[in-house]
Amino acid sequence: MPYKEKTENELKLYYTIGEVADMFDVKTSLIRFWEKEFDIIKPKKNKKGNRLFTKEDVDNFYIIFHLVKERGYTLEGAKKKLRQNKPDTLNQVEIVRSLNKIKDFLVELKTQL
Repeated sequence: MPYKEKTENELKLYYTIGEVADMFDVKTSLIRFWEKEFDIIKPKKNKKGNRLFTKEDVDNFYIIFHLVKERGYTLEGAKKKLRQNKPDTLNQVEIVRSLNKIKDFLVELKTQL
């Protein structure tokens, strides 16, 4: 899975578009496109007009990434899923995230043995 979660020491208040793109291993143009397509993404902009994404924005990108890239939803399908049942979608994404953490831990443990 290309999403790279930040550790506690790496958490910041705001992330640049390049940092968010690196987290998901995608191009910045996709981040800009998803920002326009999904109304749950609301970055702040500094005086220069650079986008500054919060942790909440990054979490919303993760949900979109999960639906579109991992589950194969179309953009319209992902929008519909988020509109109709956002709490259920959030629960499913959290379960997947937890299972991936467990998997990573077990793979690391196996390599150490």
